[in-house]
This record gives sequence, C-alpha cells and structure tokens, in this order.
Amino acid sequence: MGGVNRIGILGGTFDPPHLAHFIIAESARDELRLDKVLWVVAADPPHKREIILSPIQHRLAMIRLALKGQPMFELSLLDIERDGPHYTVDMLSLAASAHPGDQLFFLMGSDSLRDLPTWRDPGKLTEHAAICVVRRPDVSDSLNDLFAVVPQLEGQIVFLNAPLVDISSTMIRERVQQGRTIRYLLPERVESYIHKHHLYG
Repeated sequence: MGGVNRIGILGGTFDPPHLAHFIIAESARDELRLDKVLWVVAADPPHKREIILSPIQHRLAMIRLALKGQPMFELSLLDIERDGPHYTVDMLSLAASAHPGDQLFFLMGSDSLRDLPTWRDPGKLTEHAAICVVRRPDVSDSLNDLFAVVPQLEGQIVFLNAPLVDISSTMIRERVQQGRTIRYLLPERVESYIHKHHLYG
C-alpha cells in the first residue's frame, strides 16, 4: 500500500499526562486529518532544568497506561533513546529520518510559541515539520515579536482551534502535594498509578 502518512508529534515531559494533552492531540488529529499522533516523551528538556522530573520509568508507565487501547496515539521513545542535550530541533530531525516521505506536524501550545526564540535553532524547526499551535486566550496571538527574532517562521505557523481546558502537569503535582483530588483531570489509570507509587507527595 504505502502512501504519505500525516503524523502529529506531541512532545512533553508528561509528568503526568492529563486530559488537556488528549484534547490537544485529538483536536489536532481531527482538524489536520492526522493518521496518528506520536507522544514523544522528553528525556531532559534544557528549558525545564529547574523542575525535578519523575524518574523516566514512571513517566513511561503513565504514558503507556494513558494511551492503552487508543491505536491512533502512539508512544515514541525517540527522545529518550538518544544522547543529550535534548533539543526539539534535533528530535524533529530524527523523527523526519524515521518517517521518510511522511508529513510531520509538531503540536504545541501558544505559551510555548511565545518562548520559541529561546529554543535551539528555532528557525530550523519548519525544515522537518509544520508548526501547529493551539490557541490560548491568555497568550497573545501577536506574532510580530516572534517574527522579528525568527523571520524564518513567518507564514509557517498553523493555528488550531481546540477546547480550552486549564489543566497542567504542574497543577496536578501541586494538588497531590496538597492532598487534594485529581479525579477527572487525567485518565483514571494514571491517577491510580500516581497514588500507588506515591508520586508527587
């Protein structure tokens, strides 16, 4: 058979994976007519060095539980099976090599778009994938500042319309620390895993 596949790439620490991740992935799959979405677990993101991440085996276990029974979503070990430092531009280059001839779509929130000028070689991101950004009301859609710093991105960004859900991994970790409920913020299997292994306490 063959043919060109349309593949979304959703990167993150997923510590833990939650429902907002799924809303982004599914909205992109629907709007961009993607064949599948790769969930690329970040090994050691340089821009999050101040955050103490859960051990990789826990993050992988949570992702596997979250994605269970959903063939359109697939765990990717692309980032954790390579030597550091772990920059997105390098990960996308590897993804393009692993999927020759396919169309890649890098999915990100508009808060990440705001920080893009601080990333390694941001102008080279579109050499490997289309940049697809989920709109958020608390981040300006004004791209003038971004294009002034990274002119290569002008005309290369696609905005996606996804339901807005104010859930973050940081918020979930804080709620666990405070002994508050996290039910309905993430898949039930992931919630059970967090409590079983006493994560974030």
